[in-house]
Amino acid sequence: MTTDLSGAGPAYLTTAEVAEYLRLKPRKVYDLVRQGQIPCTRATGKLLFPRQSIDLWLMSHLEGDQPGSRPVPVVLAGSQDPLLEWAVRESGAGLATLCHGSGDGVRRLLAGEAMVAGLHLVDEASGRYNRPEALGLSGLRDLVMVRWATRRQGLLLAPDNPQGIHRLADLARPGVRLAHRQAGAGAQRLLGWLLRRAGMAAERLAFTAHPSLSEDDLALAIRQGEADAGLGVEAAARRQGLAFVALHDEAFDLALRRRSYFEPPLQRLLAFARESRFRERAEALGGYDVGELGRVTYNA
Repeated sequence: MTTDLSGAGPAYLTTAEVAEYLRLKPRKVYDLVRQGQIPCTRATGKLLFPRQSIDLWLMSHLEGDQPGSRPVPVVLAGSQDPLLEWAVRESGAGLATLCHGSGDGVRRLLAGEAMVAGLHLVDEASGRYNRPEALGLSGLRDLVMVRWATRRQGLLLAPDNPQGIHRLADLARPGVRLAHRQAGAGAQRLLGWLLRRAGMAAERLAFTAHPSLSEDDLALAIRQGEADAGLGVEAAARRQGLAFVALHDEAFDLALRRRSYFEPPLQRLLAFARESRFRERAEALGGYDVGELGRVTYNA
């Protein structure tokens, strides 16, 4: 499913329009705003209601769509992302981070061990990203996926690129040691997909003995000379002062249950991501396109 949940219409509704849409009196809408129960924003003192968020809010109150008896831990699981990590801290969202790869995030979301999971898993058949049916998430009848960013993935290399690595095929040269992520990590799946597209056998590559459990661990392994190259995001390369060869742009999404979208931690995070300071940080980190941030890419 995609974002247009209610047909064509303006992206933002006025108080009168949202009252008509929900078949409520304007006074009731003002009461819901005052109680903090309905999503809205203020522009020059005027209340505006994001149409997409109103649809999600409405669906989260459907009969039979009640939360389970066990509270969901306020945990962000899944893949590590430098921009997301920074935004969680700066926004005061209150989310604890437990980022051990996209595959682990899917498992924790299904098990009710995380409120939200950051995912960047490519589907090998189609090349599309974060398809719920391909991830085993299609059974969640209240699943919502929200775009966080489009990220630039590529080869992280030692400063000044002493090995002269300029393309994927160079990884197969004798003496090139390749850092890698754990099975189930989005970067590891992407590496396999890129190698197959290039007609390269993974067996030809000299992988390090142990996987790196995060983007930062992989970048640090290269910085410290334990590996010559590895696949990761441009922001991780910049943080460690590494050389970088761009290979692929990918979608990084947040997966969560519908009701979690309206919990204070998620709302604080998304509100912060609309500030100019957030956009400036994304540009400074490098390799991010946040033009679609907040767009609902799937709504069960």
